[in-house]
Amino acid sequence: MNRYPLWKYILIVFALLFGALYTIPNFFGESPAVQVSSAKATVKAGPDLLAAAEQALNTAGVRAESMYFENIGNNGTVRIRFANTDLQFKAKSVLEQSLNRDPSDPTYLVAFNLLPNTPQWLQSLHAMPMYLGLDLRGGVHFLMQVDTKAVFTKRMQGLQTSARSLLVEKRVRFAGITRDGDAVEIRVRDQETLNAAKNVLAAQLPELALTEMTDTDGLKLRGTLNPQALKRTLEEAVQQNISTLSKRVNELGVAEPIIQRQGADRIVVQLPGVQDVSRAKDIIGRTATLEVRMVDETVRRGTEETAAVPLGSELFKVGKGAPVVLYKDPIITGDYISNAGASFDQDQQAAVSIDLNGDGGRKMREATRSKIGKLMAIVLFEKGKGEVLTVASIRDELGSRFQITGMDSPEGAADLALLLRAGSLAAPMEIIEERTIGPQLGAENISKGFNSTLYGFTAIAIFMVIYYMLFGFFSVFALAVNVMLLIALLSVMQATLTLPGIAAIALTLGMAIDANVLINERIREELRGGASPQAAIATGFERAWATILDSNVTTLIAGLALLIFGSGPIRGFAVVHCLGILTSMFSAVVVSRAFANLWYGRRKKLTSVSIGQVWKPNA
Repeated sequence: MNRYPLWKYILIVFALLFGALYTIPNFFGESPAVQVSSAKATVKAGPDLLAAAEQALNTAGVRAESMYFENIGNNGTVRIRFANTDLQFKAKSVLEQSLNRDPSDPTYLVAFNLLPNTPQWLQSLHAMPMYLGLDLRGGVHFLMQVDTKAVFTKRMQGLQTSARSLLVEKRVRFAGITRDGDAVEIRVRDQETLNAAKNVLAAQLPELALTEMTDTDGLKLRGTLNPQALKRTLEEAVQQNISTLSKRVNELGVAEPIIQRQGADRIVVQLPGVQDVSRAKDIIGRTATLEVRMVDETVRRGTEETAAVPLGSELFKVGKGAPVVLYKDPIITGDYISNAGASFDQDQQAAVSIDLNGDGGRKMREATRSKIGKLMAIVLFEKGKGEVLTVASIRDELGSRFQITGMDSPEGAADLALLLRAGSLAAPMEIIEERTIGPQLGAENISKGFNSTLYGFTAIAIFMVIYYMLFGFFSVFALAVNVMLLIALLSVMQATLTLPGIAAIALTLGMAIDANVLINERIREELRGGASPQAAIATGFERAWATILDSNVTTLIAGLALLIFGSGPIRGFAVVHCLGILTSMFSAVVVSRAFANLWYGRRKKLTSVSIGQVWKPNA
């Protein structure tokens, strides 16, 4: 009656081993470390950086506990662990001086970090500690506002250019195109021309709301963004900024950064573990833009650094093909690039294939039609400094799709394609709120959260053992298994634990023990009714299960609602809450009954059970 089949015991043992294995890493703590990564989009950090860092530290006599190279996307980073913070600070200074020739324009970024002390054999099983949120680990919090005026100005500039190109292409004569605030105005001489211009623009630029107007200068067509286009433009700009920020914070080595939208035009950036606010600001606010420019061939190649730079041109000294003098006015910018990928040219040499949008294709055709045989350069601007990525000869008129040839290797072509796809911030942003949470406050929050959970568990355990005796002990053990499985699942998911998450763990304790109380009271009720101890145990677990399932399902529905519709800390609470419900149902019903079956199941002449005082009606 009260015996489990062997497979259930095997399942429970497997669950206990899984819980113990993936919970243990959370108790090993962290060691001070530094992280070395590339500071420039054109410099790829590879395994050779590890050798350079090791040599620099050995020369300075700084001993590292461990060093390793880790790939992050298409780039990499070097992580170095130290025994104490003194060595960590000294190593940062040594590496910054040895790896960067020009301190004002560093090639590599060296950042403080923390690395888990989890043994290698556990790491090989992907058993890693949970990430800690900003409120537990410390770090920086930024609230950034997107410059909506700049977003719409940039969009209207593009529409102005597109409108001019379309009217010229369709041979619609106009007296002039100007931009007045958030509107484009096209002046014409007669009503027939105005109608023609309106038909062309309405067909090709549906996002424009066109209005006919008359003033002292004559007829004009005024175009403004319709409400749907206004909303879509702002949303696209915010999403592009979020995507770009996500790529940039990788340089900081932040575990589980939070970058999310807040309201219509604001972005929240939380970087747990980062204490260097100025450096975080520098990376987050970085602007990286691409431009395609023509080479000023009035300056003979090889004499750029000594010759006088003509007005309207500028000298670039950094990059492939530099020094080179380029015209200041770009043909196109990176905003017109829709896609870029590594490929091969007709000679099977590495190349980069570039796809431009409609406006970019028109601009490129117009610029290169009469410049076959001339030199063209692609320049990356970062932190206000330009670096030449490549200088190539124009072999034919270029349109919406063309190739950059002469690449050194397929890897170099892939890196350049990645740069061309990466883009930049769609609009400038301003930091309107900034908070720094020190690691001491985070440690205090962890201590308080841990103590509150521990004290709550202890109080529950004492009550259950006193009130339900041996069955209370079964319940306490099941509760401990529940907490262990919950932490193990969060660690496997690499979830970020915050204070609301700790609150959810504490709530799970109360909800989990509630199921055991229902089971124990149901067994008592069967004993009061005169059932034998074996029958009372079996019936108590079976009849309590329906009540436990109903109560947990309704609570799970509420947790799923929080998970779907909530954000930030609310979602963190909901994740822990929902997982806690699932683990509590398993531990309260399956694990506690397994112990009851092991202890009482094989006794044929069982006369009593240790479940506290059973009050009978006739007593």
